[in-house]
Amino acid sequence: MRVHVVSDVHGAHEALAEAGDGADALVCLGDLILFLDYADLSRGIFPELFGARAAAHLVELRTARRFDEAREFSRSLWAGLDREEAVESAVRRQYAELFAAFPAPTYATYGNVDIPRLWPQYARDGVTVLDADTARIGDWTFGFVGGGLRTPMRTPYEIDDEAYAAKIDALGPVDVLCTHIPPALPELTYDTAARRFERGSDAILEAIRRHRPRYALFGHVHQPLVSRMRVGTTECVNVGHFRASGKPWVLEW
Repeated sequence: MRVHVVSDVHGAHEALAEAGDGADALVCLGDLILFLDYADLSRGIFPELFGARAAAHLVELRTARRFDEAREFSRSLWAGLDREEAVESAVRRQYAELFAAFPAPTYATYGNVDIPRLWPQYARDGVTVLDADTARIGDWTFGFVGGGLRTPMRTPYEIDDEAYAAKIDALGPVDVLCTHIPPALPELTYDTAARRFERGSDAILEAIRRHRPRYALFGHVHQPLVSRMRVGTTECVNVGHFRASGKPWVLEW
C-alpha cells in the first residue's frame, strides 16, 4: 500500500490535484483555507479584501504577540462590512476549487482554520470526511481527529481541551493516528520561523503512549524545530507545509 499525506494546503488546489498521483489513497489533515499567507502577503482572503499593507501590519502585530492590538486593528477594518458574509463567500470559492482537486479516494479531516459546516456541501463521492472516526485503508486502521485547541488567534475551528480529548478517546487503538495538530512535545510544537510554540495536544500524546500506534501524523506547525521523532514505538511525523512544498509525505507498507 502507498498512501500520500498532506496538511496545511492553504489554497494550493493546483498542487493538490497531483498530490495523489501514484498512491492508493490520499489523506488530508486539514487547513484547506488560505486566509493570510505570511510568505506572500498579497495572497489570501484578508489581503484580497483589505490589501497587502493591511496584511503586513496584521502580521507584524501577531508576530510580536500583540494579539489584542491585532484584533482591534482587524475590527477597525471590518467596521461597516458584513464580515461573516464576505468571509464565507471567499471560503466557498476556495472550497469549490479544493474539493474538486481531491483525487478518489481521499480521507480528510479539518484543520483549525477550516469551517466544518461547509464541508458536506463540497465533499463529493470518493472524498470521506472524518472527525473522531476511523477508516480502513488497506489492512491498517486510520483514526482521524480534526481541529485545533483554543488560542489567542481565535481561528474558526478551535475547541476546548476536554472536547478534543473526548474525540481522541473515541478512536481507541489505531495503526495510524491522523490529527491536524501535533502531540504536546516542545520539539514538535515550536515554529522556528514564527519563533513561538504552537498548541499541541496532551490527549494525543497520552493516546500515543497508551495505544502505541505505528504512526502519529499531523501538520499545523509550518516550520517545526523537529519534523520527525519517536515516542516509544510510535513514529511521530509532521507531514509538512503542503502549500510551501507542493509535495505529499509518503507512507508505504
